[in-house]
Amino acid sequence: MARPLLHGAVVVLVAIVAVDSTALAAGLPQLDATKFAPQVIWLALSFAILYLLMARLALPRISRVLEERQRRIDDGLAKAESLRDEATRILETYEAAITEAQAEAQTIVRRASSEFAESSAKRHAALAQRLGAEITEGEQRITEAKERALANVLDAAIEIARAATEKLVGEAADETVVRGAVEHVLKDRGR
Repeated sequence: MARPLLHGAVVVLVAIVAVDSTALAAGLPQLDATKFAPQVIWLALSFAILYLLMARLALPRISRVLEERQRRIDDGLAKAESLRDEATRILETYEAAITEAQAEAQTIVRRASSEFAESSAKRHAALAQRLGAEITEGEQRITEAKERALANVLDAAIEIARAATEKLVGEAADETVVRGAVEHVLKDRGR
């Protein structure tokens, strides 16, 4: 073990002497072995100063920027999630309204059927006309409620997608592009 180390030291010493004499002849004082100590000291001093500058100034600033960026991303994701939850609540309200309207329409139809069975032939035509109007009105209310709810869901989904895109990408997305993407997704889901 000592022989290879001794052999290596001798090779390095011979290389330094050879480089030293050639370096001085070529005018390269930085390769002069007698001037290595001050160069090493300046190297260590420069390294220490650069290390302190990086550790005290640059790296804390970079860390703050990265932390702020992560905070904004987290805030954007939290807002997108709350908007998604709100859209889900709106959708549930819409579905409950449709169920209630259907139950109301069924109740009206049953009541009208029993009245129709009990009524006389004279009132038959008037009653049939009135029931048709009520059913049409009920269906129209259901259709209007559905359209309002779908418009609210669509608008909420577009706003959520737009806000999430703006938060994630950092720039506002074109509303027509976002609207087209949301309508495409809703169409694929059959709503």
